[in-house]
Amino acid sequence: QVQLADTGGGLVQPGGSLRLSCAASGRTFSSYVMGWFRQAPGKAREFVAAVSLSGNITYYADSVKGRFTISRDNAKNTVYLQMNSLKVEDTAVYYCAAGRPTGWTRPALYDYWGQGTQVTVSS
Repeated sequence: QVQLADTGGGLVQPGGSLRLSCAASGRTFSSYVMGWFRQAPGKAREFVAAVSLSGNITYYADSVKGRFTISRDNAKNTVYLQMNSLKVEDTAVYYCAAGRPTGWTRPALYDYWGQGTQVTVSS
């Protein structure tokens, strides 16, 4: 079992930055692929970014590539999402997820989820 607690959301102006954190319980954090997803009102949950077990491989949705950076610290059981150059369309609830998915972009393949943290980009 893994419990995830994602934090760091808030209100930011367009062009601003935020860093989300996701702290995991348990001793097996380093055995899971970690991902970030987001869900805007009335829309399906969508993939944002994922990072491999050791952190050396990352993958991003085209919509955030070059602006967002995912990283993990296995010693601290934490995964991060650094979000720069935020846009209004980035507004959503952001969720971290853990699993051993065969496809990193598919939310149904992740086993554990955080409770979500709201990110609002508005002037």
